[in-house]
Amino acid sequence: MAAPVKRQYVAVIIVFVALFELAGSHLGKAYSKDDILKYRGKVEKMFHHAYDGYIKYAYPYDELRPLTCDGHDTWGSYSLTLIDALDTLAIMGNYTEFQRVAKLVSNMINFDIDINASVFETNIRILGGLLSAHLLYKKTGMELEPGWPCSGPLLRLAEDVARRILPAFDTQTGMPYGTVNLRHGVPKGETTVTCTAGVGTFLIEFGTLSRLTGDPVFEKVAMRALRALWNVRSPIGMVGNHVDVKTGKWTALDFGIGGGIDSYFEYLVKGGIMFNIPELLDNFHEYHAAVKKYIKRDDWYMWANMNKGGITLPMFTSLDAYWPGILSMLGDNDQAMKTLHNFHQVWKQYGFTPEYYNIPKNEAHKGREGYPLRPELIESVMYLYRATKDPFLLDIGVDIIEAIEQSTKTKCGYATVKDVNNHLLENRMESFFLAETTKYLYLLFDPDNFIHNNGSSGTVIQTPNGECVIDAGGYFFTTEAHPIDSAAVYCCSAAKKEDDAILQGMHDNLDLLSLLDILDSTETIIGEKLILKQKKEEKSQKLKGETGTNDEFEKLVENNENLDEKKNIEKEKTKDVKDENIYMKNENEKKENVEERNIKEENVSKNNNNMDVKKDNLDNKEESLDSVTSDNISKTNSSIKVNIDLKNSELTTSEKLESKHSQSESTDNQSKNSNTAIKELTILPKQVKQTSQTNLNSLVQLLSLLSGKEITADKKDAEWVPDVNHLYQVMQMYSNVYKVKPELMMCKAQPFHMRWSVNGEMFEEE
Repeated sequence: MAAPVKRQYVAVIIVFVALFELAGSHLGKAYSKDDILKYRGKVEKMFHHAYDGYIKYAYPYDELRPLTCDGHDTWGSYSLTLIDALDTLAIMGNYTEFQRVAKLVSNMINFDIDINASVFETNIRILGGLLSAHLLYKKTGMELEPGWPCSGPLLRLAEDVARRILPAFDTQTGMPYGTVNLRHGVPKGETTVTCTAGVGTFLIEFGTLSRLTGDPVFEKVAMRALRALWNVRSPIGMVGNHVDVKTGKWTALDFGIGGGIDSYFEYLVKGGIMFNIPELLDNFHEYHAAVKKYIKRDDWYMWANMNKGGITLPMFTSLDAYWPGILSMLGDNDQAMKTLHNFHQVWKQYGFTPEYYNIPKNEAHKGREGYPLRPELIESVMYLYRATKDPFLLDIGVDIIEAIEQSTKTKCGYATVKDVNNHLLENRMESFFLAETTKYLYLLFDPDNFIHNNGSSGTVIQTPNGECVIDAGGYFFTTEAHPIDSAAVYCCSAAKKEDDAILQGMHDNLDLLSLLDILDSTETIIGEKLILKQKKEEKSQKLKGETGTNDEFEKLVENNENLDEKKNIEKEKTKDVKDENIYMKNENEKKENVEERNIKEENVSKNNNNMDVKKDNLDNKEESLDSVTSDNISKTNSSIKVNIDLKNSELTTSEKLESKHSQSESTDNQSKNSNTAIKELTILPKQVKQTSQTNLNSLVQLLSLLSGKEITADKKDAEWVPDVNHLYQVMQMYSNVYKVKPELMMCKAQPFHMRWSVNGEMFEEE
């Protein structure tokens, strides 16, 4: 009978040891400050090895090819990696290189190129990178132009590229096309099908741009797209993977948290918090309920049919790894850690996370075994470490650093892993390796980075909206890990003006003393009014004391008022005399200028009589141009400037894409003098009116005249002109009145006297 008892004790001991080891695996080893800084240094070297390789071998191409050490264009031919990595330089403290590259980008990058670009990728990599770098100008010691952060060269560049992808949103549903030509708008024959993330991942970049520039159209189209997705969810609260942007019908019905949908969920959370839109958080919570009900299995997340809820794909995808970070932002650290542990086990199995991992079979899915240096796992690790300080998360960070360094490093960079089973490499280094992967790794091991500011410090600046505090923490990462200083965005927004007005009203009208039971409210005059009344009474008492009786005091006041009136009359007379003298002087100068101009015109007229027949023909063409009024061609998307040089007998045209569609301008008809050496005709676009056939015909006549080519008035032939005027017309009637749920985003109330400082905040010193 003794033997079975011993076996029971042995079994208990084994179970205890196993549980202890499991618990220990989550505790992680202790890291000293020197250990943490050592790994931070390794990440910094990793970044600069890849960055220097791109600059040396690949710039100005989009990306580095790390096996052949050359470059190639991928997403748009606009030096993608340079812009995507710019804010990482600032985060790592390399301000000198940041300054050099920021100047290079603002002076050299031009988005007026005839190329088809991904709307999604251009937004998250280019627009996000430019906005983030713009907001880091002061931090990095860049020279600031007046009005920053509400103006600046990189902000103007960001606005330019955003306007070039704006035509994609001009659809009946509000969902954007997936591709746009940066010069001509949506390409002819462009597919109407795009992924869900390609519809719902614009709010942070577009909302930031709207609030910095004051043009609401960007935030409006982003919100319209988000609401469009919400409105076509299934009866059980799910969305699919791909949708038709014209009809709003789903073309791929798989629902999950990973690729194709991922950043849509991410922006519901981040956008809702950053811009204080509870409606979006409410949407996410409803989606999250469907996630937990239909696709969550033992801390894994699979894929299901959006209409029926049945599992269709029992796969983990590497893009799923952002999810624990989102849960951490919402405070669900326990569930986030459990899920992250599963994902880390996949990493340990292969040294990397494959694009697709079959959960039941515990293996990488055939055909999707690659790892393109993705950042999502380390992103969640960084978020969770900031929330929990669990050293186990530093262990994961070390695993990732060592794996990338040992298996993917090349002579000039780091290469994509083609197959996690054998660690074969592929000749590509995506820009997000420098924008995201190395950035999140660095921030994991740099606890004192300015990005981690908890609000205990900040910088006071003067803006067009008044005094403002920036760099006080509260950075929001875009889905491409570009940090956006929400405080700086707020500084330029209309919301700040409204809030300042409310606070000023409270300052002027709040009866603080009565609220604190210091004085009876009927005897209290508050704020500035109290001070003004006290000063007025003191002045009155002083005058009264000097004059003696009340009658004498009243006479003195009356005499003072009469004296002031006489002084004002004398001032007006003096001003009239000065104005008359100035007017006579201006008239004399005008007469002299007219006489000089007449003499010059006589000389020009003599010279013109000697010009040949070719010049006469050009004069005839010029008269034809003069007959075309700017009103007939005001609805164009280009600013056409015509220079007629009579001396050289040349006719040239230049087109410049109009960047400010929000301003409506028209030019008046002006008489043209045929004797003028150079004439200019500038045509600016109307803001909202649609092109009529008459206006189109006038435009075609002008273009035919200038180019010497026959151009038809068929609208199909004119589609090369990018047109967002109709979109502006639609969005003018679109309101961003956000739905609010009282139970969301509420803080516990504090007693009034604890929310205000009584040390000078409500009163001014005399």
